[in-house]
Amino acid sequence: MALDRSTFETLVPSRFVAFTFPDPSSPSAATGHRLLRVAVLDSPIRPPASPRVAAMLVPSHRERDWIFSTESGHLQLLLGSPGLSRLILIGEQPVDGGGSGLGFRRQMERDRSRREGLEESLKPLVLALSPRICFESGMPEVTFLSYEDDLVASVILEACIGEFVGEMLVEDVEIERGSGCGEREFRRRLRFKRMPNLVQTQVRVVPREDRGETGRCLAIGEMQFRIDARVLVHPYLAPMVASLSLIGFHIDEQIRKGLRPKAFCAGVGGGALLAFLRGQLGFEVLGVDVDEVVLRVAKQYFGLEDGDFLSVVVGDAIELIERLASWKTEGTLVAKYGRDLSVADGIDGKFDVIMVDLDSSDVRTGLVAPPLEFVRKSVLLAARSLLCAFGILVINVIPPNRFFYETMINEVRAVFHDLYEIDVGNGENFVVIATVTSIRDCSGYDVSFIMKLNSILSGAYMDSIRKI
Repeated sequence: MALDRSTFETLVPSRFVAFTFPDPSSPSAATGHRLLRVAVLDSPIRPPASPRVAAMLVPSHRERDWIFSTESGHLQLLLGSPGLSRLILIGEQPVDGGGSGLGFRRQMERDRSRREGLEESLKPLVLALSPRICFESGMPEVTFLSYEDDLVASVILEACIGEFVGEMLVEDVEIERGSGCGEREFRRRLRFKRMPNLVQTQVRVVPREDRGETGRCLAIGEMQFRIDARVLVHPYLAPMVASLSLIGFHIDEQIRKGLRPKAFCAGVGGGALLAFLRGQLGFEVLGVDVDEVVLRVAKQYFGLEDGDFLSVVVGDAIELIERLASWKTEGTLVAKYGRDLSVADGIDGKFDVIMVDLDSSDVRTGLVAPPLEFVRKSVLLAARSLLCAFGILVINVIPPNRFFYETMINEVRAVFHDLYEIDVGNGENFVVIATVTSIRDCSGYDVSFIMKLNSILSGAYMDSIRKI
């Protein structure tokens, strides 16, 4: 069915239209035109008196990436450009086959040359897709936005579907670091389609070999990798671990008694935090994630090992916190979760730390962490009851606005003794730390655990903790 040009003369909040169009830069001989996919999205926000319209060319070979091929990804791009009323995405028509970035490798010079020529040839199309109001003061200027990230190359390891998180991808990526084979940097990532451009989990991976027999640098798809669990590369994980410095004295005492400190992790993802707590810091860890497929992926691709001193269970972490707090018989929990949760015993059945990495997401409002259900007073009281006298609650917070953040802080403050904060510095995440009681000032003391923490994290974020 042919499109009516008048369709685009007005702005209609949240309207999304996608169609194909002959590529004006391709030969028009007997071989015919190559097709472009054109997608037009109007902002869900009521347009201002002088609306802004812009176009963006999809990076070559990334046409099937969720951020460019789905309406929700398109919306993320639009909302990422404040004041934009309509965003027009233009890229090659994706070929059949699922995935995202499969076999992608950036070719900077060729892409730049192609982009400049295509932008010029597409200006008449962009004008035709601009609303009538943009022409009231004459011919509008055509604006092309560029999309840039640190992705150099990627290869998909698996695409699968979780019962709760939906479609997800596991991929190995090479990220921009520097020139030369010896300076290449690689990550393994887990992404969810419900938030197309969000990396849910990433870990550093190291190639077993990065050169072939002839000395040629291997492409990412030719390499075999091992997980480097000694470092935390996901932005907010190091700050969450740094929060443990607040209870360094207490953890030292536990270790001197021959006891492993205990952690409850609400939300597992790829399991990098759990593996780090056990492997690098000697914790006994219980992790809970609502999606069984996510846990399978964590074990298969991210090196999470469910065994000595680390247990993971499938379930709703918030529900489990409340159940553990009102534990009547061990059999009830065994029946519910299909395994013995006796890791919750010891130290009078208490944990030294509860780390919360839970989120709720709506592409129209963005990612929000923690979910509102967690900051209910009953849940916070349950969490507090599971912590030992010097325990802490550590929450990864992604506030959609200042009001959400202040409301959450007030709810937590009403239940816990003191609150501390770490600004992750990425413009999105904060780590909030709540204490059961007043904690001992460790400054000026040689505390073994803090010295170890400092060496492992290279001091990152430990001086950034501030009381609020």
